[in-house]
This record gives sequence, structure tokens and C-alpha cells, in this order.
Amino acid sequence: MSRWKGLSQELDPCVRQLVVRLRRVKDHSGLSLRQLAAKTGYSTSSWERYLAGRSLPPREAVEAMARLGGDDPTRLLALHEVATEAWGKEAADPAERADGADRQGETAGTEPRTEPGTEPESDAPRPHGRALRLTLIAGSVALVLAVAATVLLAVRLTDGGGRAAAAGLTASATTAPPGSPQESQRPRYTCRADRIDGRWYAGNSRTMKAVLAKGHAGPEVAEAQCLLREAGLSPGAVDGIFGPHTERAVRDLQKRAHLVVDGIIGPHTWKALRE
Repeated sequence: MSRWKGLSQELDPCVRQLVVRLRRVKDHSGLSLRQLAAKTGYSTSSWERYLAGRSLPPREAVEAMARLGGDDPTRLLALHEVATEAWGKEAADPAERADGADRQGETAGTEPRTEPGTEPESDAPRPHGRALRLTLIAGSVALVLAVAATVLLAVRLTDGGGRAAAAGLTASATTAPPGSPQESQRPRYTCRADRIDGRWYAGNSRTMKAVLAKGHAGPEVAEAQCLLREAGLSPGAVDGIFGPHTERAVRDLQKRAHLVVDGIIGPHTWKALRE
């Protein structure tokens, strides 16, 4: 296991993570820097700079290191891409530009050794590929922001429409009708409790099957509110609107009658109301 020198405290965390990972892969490969240079085509001095965090290795060098160390190249390349963004446009130090000549001097005028079936590697960055990646990333961020803004606008519009509809609920022959009239136009309900054929009626509806729940409105709701009052429960004002007070009174009635307590008026709850 190599004994590495500590990295500079000023080194960007993304670059530091890449360098630490490359050091581990190099240790795992068991290769010396000279052997690493011979197998990758990058000079010993280049690898010294890469592994000391003084220079950012090219993408091809990272791929070669992954192959030699038996590591997953995808992960290493992902770290390299993030480190490249952190390093900035001036990632390579001045010595990097002379790296080609450095490799020539290392091999004493001979061609650099490469893996069989591969071409000699180069430190030169790929500006076109990097520009394409940056363009794709910027486009993706812009698309996400546009979608988020659209969703936020839709939620606000929906929320505003829901509040307006709730404020305009009125009593009618159907439940929760859209476009209800204003408060001043709501019909006024009265309770005229009368027992007919053993059942209670309040004069607003004779239904036994209408299903009512919170948010509904109409004469059936007013009928249920009157009958809840007759049962000694408090549904709030008899206004034909199924609100939280009416729902609470329905639940109390269902508990008393040993029914399913769900706050919804159905046939069984109507039967309990009219008994």
C-alpha cells in the first residue's frame, strides 16, 4: 500500500474525491508509477501530478486507470466529469501543455507504450464533447425549471378556483353544483317536523337514498340538518350546506345508532334520522 502525501486543503472537494479514488485504484492495481506510465501512455511525471491533485487527468487516463485497477469505469468517469466542472476552464496547469514532450523525454525518443489494440493516449481535452455535455446539462436544468413553474402556476390557479367554488355553494336539487348563486340568492330553509307512517319528515325532502357528504348542498342537506336537530344533535345553521358542523353531528348520530362512523349520509343513516 502506497503512503500518499496529504492533499492541499484548498483543493476542491469534487477534485479531492476523484484523486482519492484514483489513488485507491492505483494501489489496488499494484503497479508503480513507472509501470502505470508504460501501460497507459501517460508519463510518470503526469501521473505524479494527477495523483497529487496538482493537475486534472484527462478522461482517457481515468478510463485506462479503471481498466488496470479492475474498477468500474462508469463511476470513475462520473467523478471525473464533476471534478472537471469544479476545476474550471483552466483545469490543466502550465506543465500539462508540455506533457506530450514530457512523455517523449521519458521514453528516450521512442514511441510511448500502449495497451495492445489501442492508440496512444493524449492529455489533450475534448472541447467539443465537453461543450456538448455542458449544453445538455443546461438544457435539462432549464426544462426542469420550466416544468416546476408550470406546475406551481397550475396549483395556484386550482387552489384559487377551489376556494371560489367553496365560497359559492348553494342549496339546489342536486349536490355540490358548479357555479352556485351568491349568498343573497340562497334559498332559506325551515324545519316543519312531522311524523308520517312512523317516520319523521321536515318538509324539505322525502328522500331515503340520497348520498350526502361534506361539501354537498341542497334541500336534502337541509332535510338532514332538520332531522339532526330533532334528534338532539347540533348540525349548525339549517342552510342546506353540508359543512363540518353537519358532518360532526352525522358522526354522533352514527355512533348512537351503531352504524359505520364515516360522516356520510346514506340509506342506513337516513333510516336512523327518520325513525
